[in-house]
Amino acid sequence: MKPSLTDYLEFALDTVFQAGRVTLRYFHSGISPEFKEDTSPVTVADRQTEALIRDRIESAYPSHLVLGEEYGTDDNGATEPAWYIDPIDGTKAFVRGVPLYSILLGLEIEEKIQVGVAYFPALDEMVYAYAGGGCYWNGRRCRVRETASLEDSIISCTNPAAFSEYGKGEAWERIQRIAYHVSGWSDAYGHALVATGRLELMLDPVLESYDAGPFPVILREAGGFFGDWTGNETIHGGDGLSTTQALLPAVLSVLQG
Repeated sequence: MKPSLTDYLEFALDTVFQAGRVTLRYFHSGISPEFKEDTSPVTVADRQTEALIRDRIESAYPSHLVLGEEYGTDDNGATEPAWYIDPIDGTKAFVRGVPLYSILLGLEIEEKIQVGVAYFPALDEMVYAYAGGGCYWNGRRCRVRETASLEDSIISCTNPAAFSEYGKGEAWERIQRIAYHVSGWSDAYGHALVATGRLELMLDPVLESYDAGPFPVILREAGGFFGDWTGNETIHGGDGLSTTQALLPAVLSVLQG
């Protein structure tokens, strides 16, 4: 029998929880990172966490495609369903002992993310959804805020300098001038904060597919939007934003000038 979306969600929840135990063994341990060619850090915890998730997927769903930050794409001939793994999103935070890092797992079926889980082990926060099933935060239904205007909104980002680095500095300046407040609840945690109604907008000027894996379905089921800066719901757009449906037209208008 073909697994249902609830089957996939239960598998994903258990998998990221087990993966979280791996990260916590290294958290606050004084772990030292290595650096990739793009200067981003990676640790033994990143690699062990992704290995655990891959092993579980390959055991449970050997015909599925697996794509992850540390070990790339499994060349098994499959095209979908496709699992997107970020074993530790926010490695810079992780190695400094900041508890906002996460484990991200998303399942793409027919070119649409249908199941998504974002787990923050050091906070013990789990935000998750499947298509048609609603969005949940530690077992409680959650939704985006009902803020009516950008002028009353709190926005967040990971690294303000990155906007100029990737040619989006003017857009960032425009939206900062309008918003009520700008903060730095960063990486995946910012997107989770939007889905759980704690802020209105999270912006990433550059984003890999595995960085975004679970968020389209999480935001969709929370009554919001995750996608690229042109308004397409996708994890493949190269950038990303999370916001509410009510604010999306204004956000896109400001970003596009």
